[in-house]
Amino acid sequence: MNILYESRQQLKYVFIIVAILIALASVAVSDSLIKKLAQEERSRMEIWTEAYRVLTTEDTDQNLMVILRIIEGNTSIPVILCDDHGNILSHRNIPVPTEGDSVFLKRKVREFQAKHTPIVVDIGNNSYQYLFYDDSILLKRLLIYPYVQLSVVFVFILIAFLALASTKRAEQNKVWVGLTKETAHQLGTPISSLIAWVEYLKTKDVEATYLNEMEKDVKRLEVIADRFSKVGSVPTLKLLDINEAVRSSCNYMSTRVSAKVRIVYQPAPEPLYVQMNESLFSWVIENLTKNAVDAMEGRGMITITTGRRKRHIWIDVTDTGKGIPKSRFKTVFSPGYTTKKRGWGLGLSLVRRIVETSPGGRIYVRSSEPGKGTTFRIELDPASQPSNG
Repeated sequence: MNILYESRQQLKYVFIIVAILIALASVAVSDSLIKKLAQEERSRMEIWTEAYRVLTTEDTDQNLMVILRIIEGNTSIPVILCDDHGNILSHRNIPVPTEGDSVFLKRKVREFQAKHTPIVVDIGNNSYQYLFYDDSILLKRLLIYPYVQLSVVFVFILIAFLALASTKRAEQNKVWVGLTKETAHQLGTPISSLIAWVEYLKTKDVEATYLNEMEKDVKRLEVIADRFSKVGSVPTLKLLDINEAVRSSCNYMSTRVSAKVRIVYQPAPEPLYVQMNESLFSWVIENLTKNAVDAMEGRGMITITTGRRKRHIWIDVTDTGKGIPKSRFKTVFSPGYTTKKRGWGLGLSLVRRIVETSPGGRIYVRSSEPGKGTTFRIELDPASQPSNG
């Protein structure tokens, strides 16, 4: 099961990496096209400059119309022509305001010079003019296009990923609900039969101690069946003192784990009230305890501590087991994740689902060190204490 889970995770990361590579390749191609277009625009400006030079310095009667067509053909690239003293001689394709033309154009010259090296026009007699130009509107749009394209691809990947995760989660929920309710239904018949047998044995000469233990376990089976039947339904929450609920679970588990496992309970000095379903909460503590026993391989100490801060009530479950790598802190709560050869890997996932049904409920790995142990922390919103009256 763990292998299947990890392979699924790897496929998800492969999909994301491939999508990013496609997006980056698209941006690289766009960037290459933009650079080629920029080079072509500069070539056009050089041709335009040469035509202007010929028009102003040579006898151009024969080729005048051709040169004029070259100059007038520039309808998209903003240009400003200056003399060697910085005076503006002419400009083209620049919307100039009615007032402050000179100041506006000089500012444009500085902007154009920062973007592109000006083209020098040799007009003879050691005199020069300088052509300053900007990118065309088309090129400016293409400069923005790769980023827009990358953003669209990123949003698409995000939406696809969230949709896939949502669909997968919905399918898992259906499987869980169906599985648990069917389990509760299947347990109903043998539990009823066991109850009848216990009542029958009470009429016989059977050791009372044995009957009491059998009755406890049958009642426990009833509780378990009730828990399974509540999975997928909105649980009924009521005011619960965490200290007493944890104490009850510890007392039950202490008689059902190995004698080599010691359970130590350290409750807060004052009652801690929350809104919680008691049956499901005891299931949480039992699951965490069993998980700790497995992590310690049946030998060690489990310490359960409760306390309160201003904003929440907390329960820490600490074991002396083999620990969890930091990279797995969130993964351990995912359905299907397990390090055991047997099992479905649903224990901690169900624990998280139950905890999150309570107001402010969340559970996480507070700390873990390989070879020394792990601490799981549960946080819940405090509820108002019941009045004495």
